[in-house]
Amino acid sequence: MLNIPQVLTQELSLKPFQVENALSLFAEGATIPFIARYRKERTGSLDEIQLRDLSDRYTYLSELEERKASILDAIASQGKLTDELKAKIESCLQKNELEDLYLPYKPKRRTRATTAREKGLGPLAEFIKSLNRPNAKPASLEEEAANYISEEKGVKTAEDALQCASDILAEEVSEKAEWRAYLRDYFLKDGVFVSRIKEDYPEGSTKFEMYRNFQIRVKDIAPHNMLALLRGETEGILNVELSFDEAFVLSYLESEEIRTKIPAVRDFYRGMIKDAFNRLMKTSLTTEVRADRKAYADIESIKTFETNLRELLLSAPAGMKPTLAIDPGFRTGCKVSVLDETGKFLEYQAIFPHQAAAQRQEAAKIVKNLIEKYNIQLIAIGNGTASRETDEFISDVLQTIERKPIKVMVNESGASIYSASDVAIAEFPNLDITVRGAISIGRRLQDPLAELVKIDPKSIGVGQYQHDVDQKLLKKKLDETVESCVNYVGVDLNTASKELLTFVSGMSPTVAKNIVTYRNENGAFKNRKALLKVPKLGPKAFEQAAGFLRIRGGDNPLDNTAVHPESYPVVKAIASDLNVPLTQITQVPDRLKSMDLKKYVTDTIGLPTLRDIISELEKPGRDPRAEFKYATFKEGVKEITDLKEGMELEGIVTNVANFGAFVDVGVHQDGLVHISQLADHFVDDPKKIVKVGQVVKVRVLEVNEQLKRISLSMKSSAQANSGRSSQNSSSPQKQSSPTLKDLKAKFNRGISK
Repeated sequence: MLNIPQVLTQELSLKPFQVENALSLFAEGATIPFIARYRKERTGSLDEIQLRDLSDRYTYLSELEERKASILDAIASQGKLTDELKAKIESCLQKNELEDLYLPYKPKRRTRATTAREKGLGPLAEFIKSLNRPNAKPASLEEEAANYISEEKGVKTAEDALQCASDILAEEVSEKAEWRAYLRDYFLKDGVFVSRIKEDYPEGSTKFEMYRNFQIRVKDIAPHNMLALLRGETEGILNVELSFDEAFVLSYLESEEIRTKIPAVRDFYRGMIKDAFNRLMKTSLTTEVRADRKAYADIESIKTFETNLRELLLSAPAGMKPTLAIDPGFRTGCKVSVLDETGKFLEYQAIFPHQAAAQRQEAAKIVKNLIEKYNIQLIAIGNGTASRETDEFISDVLQTIERKPIKVMVNESGASIYSASDVAIAEFPNLDITVRGAISIGRRLQDPLAELVKIDPKSIGVGQYQHDVDQKLLKKKLDETVESCVNYVGVDLNTASKELLTFVSGMSPTVAKNIVTYRNENGAFKNRKALLKVPKLGPKAFEQAAGFLRIRGGDNPLDNTAVHPESYPVVKAIASDLNVPLTQITQVPDRLKSMDLKKYVTDTIGLPTLRDIISELEKPGRDPRAEFKYATFKEGVKEITDLKEGMELEGIVTNVANFGAFVDVGVHQDGLVHISQLADHFVDDPKKIVKVGQVVKVRVLEVNEQLKRISLSMKSSAQANSGRSSQNSSSPQKQSSPTLKDLKAKFNRGISK
């Protein structure tokens, strides 16, 4: 069987000690964020991406080994396991290769070949095989077949007997692993996907119009095109086929199978091979190819979703400041919620600024009073219905106020999902669903990460065909992304919600809930050690979580840094050598930089960890996210009807797909910047140019009011757009992988097919 650590070392270009120690840490229950941050010495500073690749591939290979053992036992029980077959099975590195080898021995439903064998035609098939040799002597197939005629067995003629023999040989040919592998590869390289819209749908009547007469080589199909074809097929609008040169396929199989020079036997084999391919191989192989491209499309789409989600979660926070949160509306009015500097809900008012003049004046009075009463510094306005009108109303109100809060339009995607969720109900059982939605909008502005973790990532609106991809893989990858972001930023132990704490390294939902309960009953945590008093939070969970939890204004200044408690003795030694009190260690960054770190190296703490410690002490409690920025929408542009070709606007990137980016320009309908319009130069990956949350300048190319489609361009605006992202580009990011082989190695190997 495989030496899995050795395989991982070779495939991932790692050193043996890195693989062995990482696997050992996984076995101990250590999380990937913890290993990446606090066990650099043991892994040779492997980062999160490398560790996840290692974990996924290890899981895949472990599952593969289990499947091999099962298959070997099954074949051995049939008495058919040869040394050669055993060696092939044991050396397999891919599941489809393993299943190809097992196919001839796999229990199957009754087939034509099964029936033929039951009729006693196995010897005739063997006789014909004996004639398929270069030097075989001519013999009459009909005469031999006549010996098998049996009314009792249902073999009435020699032709019936030959057909039965053909069925047996066809099944054998169709199950040869080498032929299946070759043809699968041929379809992937030279096959063509062809789609047609069904006659029931006239031109221009469906969203799949571009696929009416569509064809593309299998190897060239873009992920979004593949998923669109499959969705159109599922919805009954498209017919999708895999086209290929069947003559070439048959010629290949004949060249590999036919060895005899006897004309009659050659003719027999040609007919048998054609039947083997058309009846037994074509459907299964084309299905496998479609599944292969679907898997590729899933991985690419999930990667895009991961990147978008990461950028959204790591959006720059406006800060924990008193906030007025507004969920806009026309007929039902605007729901206004007040939040304090910790995100705590204080007050709610309903205003009706978009109806009668008297109501507008009353609404302005209410807003002004709330701003003054609570010393409001931020105003968050949801970007849904009536958002632009509400934005202008608030602008008018602010004209009458000397100290003006910052006013920001906030993407409210998923806010309605949150407001109706069990999480929101548990937090605000006595509030109306619309009030909860306004609170969520305000908290998104204060701290996007802390609020968005409460919502299913699929509801946030940054995916690409998220409902069509492998749901198990999608959930796994999105959960990993959230976990990575939460631990990258760190969590305030005394303000974090149960939902946010759940994603901290080593935390279970139960422990997270217990932390909040303990905090509510005993007050704010004064130090990290107090965590050990929380029910069910033992030493192991403490080890995994402590470094990612922050305590501001606590007993120990190190508790507000990413320095792990296990390293506090080293920091104390550094402070002692600097002759500085521990409470002032963060106030001498220049002296810290000049330290000779080698003198503090131990068996467990090396230079990588020491450098991290110094970096934390230089900027304690820092937020790694970027500086907060926001877009200013063009006045007078509220609806799609206000847009004109050539108009230049400022907007916010709301979603990035493989074919371009969607931008909110303030008209309730995102516009699309196609990949060809993202820059003045060729762009192969939109993620290299734009990110979710980035403020960009665009130009209107075309507006289709009927279909509600807006085409935008960023060409000739590349310089203006560069550097305007509100995201942190230094955050952990996955890189694109152009081939399915690489993708499987990095992202899909831990998922069973």
